[in-house]
Amino acid sequence: MKTSDFYYDLPPELIAQTPLDRRDASRLMVLDKHTGAIQHKHFYELPTLLKPGDCLVLNDSRVLPARLIGQRPGGGAAEVLLLIDRGDKVWECLVKPGKKLRPGAKVSFGNGELTADIIGETDGGNRLIRFHYEGIFLEILEHLGRMPLPPYIKAELQDGERYQTVYSKVVGSAAAPTAGLHFTKELLAEIQAMGVKICTVTLHVGLGTFRPVKVENIDEHEMHAEYCVIPQETADVINETKRSGGRVICVGTTSCRTLESWAAEDGTLQASAGWTNIFIYPGYRFKVLDGLITNFHLPESTLIMLVSALAGREHVLAAYQEAVKERYRFFSFGDASIIL
Repeated sequence: MKTSDFYYDLPPELIAQTPLDRRDASRLMVLDKHTGAIQHKHFYELPTLLKPGDCLVLNDSRVLPARLIGQRPGGGAAEVLLLIDRGDKVWECLVKPGKKLRPGAKVSFGNGELTADIIGETDGGNRLIRFHYEGIFLEILEHLGRMPLPPYIKAELQDGERYQTVYSKVVGSAAAPTAGLHFTKELLAEIQAMGVKICTVTLHVGLGTFRPVKVENIDEHEMHAEYCVIPQETADVINETKRSGGRVICVGTTSCRTLESWAAEDGTLQASAGWTNIFIYPGYRFKVLDGLITNFHLPESTLIMLVSALAGREHVLAAYQEAVKERYRFFSFGDASIIL
């Protein structure tokens, strides 16, 4: 299949720039993966689509306020985006301006409470940066760092918590697992009270999730690797759900990729942890997942390919055309869909 097979025309004004005041007030498109039939609902109506015995799988990763704005010794501005913790206070980072921030350069943040030396460069052009500080790095980031919003969001975010899910727990993502942004604690309690099991995995979302597919034939695309964890308790809940005939519904492509990365051929799971670069596109046979809650994704992206693997490319592109016609909000702060 070709990358262009997953193109659709999106008017730029449909790209949501800010979150809604109420998380669960977003719209919810219901797509039947077998027939392509579509219903229009709101996210707070999600319980009407679930059944006792189903299982919702959430990604509990929390976004690191990983965008740091600092100054070079000569007074010029510098921007650093933390990507991967390499240990011993060294991080792999993206930097701007790249020409000024070569190995040997220094940067200061805040009032000098955080300083950094650029000590190396990766094959891909990222920088290896050693940070110097007193105290706890995460606390300093909470104070100095900003949310690393996706490149298509131009508006400043007034409340950083709106780019976190209400159940986020394990700090480490460079971008939010955005399907979960629609949940409130009250909605989760309502779902649990009706007999739906809720469990968590962790996948730390990398900025590679926004990397475009640059090859013509999609099977030549190489996915970025992301670290993920399945606790034993989650594996047990999912295995029991499958045995008893319930549906496993993943909240977000990150939860889906985590389960599918570590599932045995018979669909069973056990506690697992490690890096995954699984690429799911049409022709893939799902081992665990029965349904998916997800936002609307970029044209020609790996994420729209994953959704097409579940519901069929024709059904998905027709649903996206319907979403455009109905003026749904797209991408990270946009509306949601559920594929069952």
